[in-house]
Amino acid sequence: MATCLAQANDDVTLKASGRLHYQFAHFDNDARGKPECHGDDLRAAWLAVFGKLHIVDYKFEADFAGHRPVARDAYIARSIGNTTLLLGQFQPISHLDDRISSNHAPTIERSWLMQTLPPGYRLGVGATGHRDGWFWGASAYSLESIDAWKHKGHAAGSRLGYAARYSPGHVLHLGMTAAREEYDHPGTRGAAPLRVHPRTAGYFADNSRLPLIDFHSGRDVAVTKLAVESAGLHGSFSWQVEYGNVCYNDGQQRGEARSGYVLGSWVLTGESPSYDVKVGRLGPIKPARSSGAWELEVQYDHIQGRQWPLHRLQGAAEAWTVGVNWYAPQYVRLMLDWTDSRRRDAPGGRTLDHTGVLAGRIQFDF
Repeated sequence: MATCLAQANDDVTLKASGRLHYQFAHFDNDARGKPECHGDDLRAAWLAVFGKLHIVDYKFEADFAGHRPVARDAYIARSIGNTTLLLGQFQPISHLDDRISSNHAPTIERSWLMQTLPPGYRLGVGATGHRDGWFWGASAYSLESIDAWKHKGHAAGSRLGYAARYSPGHVLHLGMTAAREEYDHPGTRGAAPLRVHPRTAGYFADNSRLPLIDFHSGRDVAVTKLAVESAGLHGSFSWQVEYGNVCYNDGQQRGEARSGYVLGSWVLTGESPSYDVKVGRLGPIKPARSSGAWELEVQYDHIQGRQWPLHRLQGAAEAWTVGVNWYAPQYVRLMLDWTDSRRRDAPGGRTLDHTGVLAGRIQFDF
């Protein structure tokens, strides 16, 4: 939803949007591993202005939740028929879970694939388009962003998909993503190390990170990313499935991370989630009653990875999440999830940590 602030004429418009996500987590720790601490925090405080400036569209967005503002989208765009060109900072074209806004994702925590595959907000150029149920996108980008200059290198990625069956309330969605990234001298000469250490028990769970990939010797690293996706919408039921593989190679060491998830949702009050066929993603649930809408969701998440021969890292994790969401008629959503997460030593088959977490979010967006 967006609020119109000013509109001088058809050539110049100005609108605003924003979101506030306040979140808490309560942990049930076992005796293995370092215990997690309960916490709460303002996880997102985004404010955006966007609109039209003569022949281009623009958007400038920042997150004010941390100690200092962090730039998100900051780009200009130009639409030509069914194709849109972008220049500036944006999320490079990536997989389904990355395309769905955090305002509309059914679960509080996104999949571990989200912590492995997409690069986040980056400076670059891109294009998206759609026609007759097909959607596509491609981007070339730096590994740097407006606020983070320590990831040196460049990359390119693309996404292609098709809504095989599409009508209001009924969708079968198929797609795939590919990307190639080139990291320059990670860990030396001011460049940040290249690491994949996902939080397996959620946003507040730094002690439950799973070390899978760590390149910091200064040798350039080539990264290849591939993922496939599918989703379906059948009235008040929806589901999505994704699987991705990432390969790392610096000439002396190699690494690999694989991740996938299955997510199902049922809107108890009968509403159907929306679907944007132009970009290939599931969208918000709009309550049909003044009492709002209720949704149940369940997700299974899995990740495993290894690095060899110099840094012999190998591990895996899996988690089950069940939750309930309440959607107000406008602006507000309440979320409550329970996640059962396990980290494992893959070679030895040992469970390193078993953590349960009750997480909640109060969400406001306009």
